[in-house]
Amino acid sequence: MLTIPQPCAKTTADMAKPTYSGPRKLPQALSQFRLQRAEEARFEREGLRPDAEYRDLGLAAATAGRFSLKHIRAIAGFETTGWHWHDMHAHFIYVLRGSITFRFEGIDGEVTLKAGDALSQPAGVPHNVIARSDDFEVLELNVPADYGTFEL
Repeated sequence: MLTIPQPCAKTTADMAKPTYSGPRKLPQALSQFRLQRAEEARFEREGLRPDAEYRDLGLAAATAGRFSLKHIRAIAGFETTGWHWHDMHAHFIYVLRGSITFRFEGIDGEVTLKAGDALSQPAGVPHNVIARSDDFEVLELNVPADYGTFEL
C-alpha cells in the first residue's frame, strides 16, 4: 500500500519558540557553508554498485556525518542488487531522469519510480532493485552519512 505524503512544514505562527537559540553567526552554525558548482562536479566509481557512479554533494561534510546527499547515475549495463538492507535511519530518493524498479519486503508488487518521483524508503527494510533505465539519475539522501549495507 502506498501512502500519500502529507505536509509537515510548520510556520512561525505554529511554533511557540525556536528549537535552538538564534540567529547564529557563521562559526556557530549547526551546519557548515558548502558550495559545489555544477562545472566542478566529480563523479566517482567508488560506490555500492559497479553499474553506477556517485557524486558526493557535500552534505556529509557540512553536517558532520549526520546526513549525506549523493547524485547517482547509471554508467553500465544494469545488475540487480539482490535482496539487501541498509543500517540507516532514513533513506530518501528523488529521480532526476529515467526510472528504477524496486521490490520491498512487506510491500505487495513492484514499485517503479520515474523522473520527478520521490520515495522515502523504509529504513532497514530489505529491498531489491530489479530494473532501471540506462539513463537513470537520482538524488539520494541518507541518515547517517556512513552506513552499512548487508546482503540477505
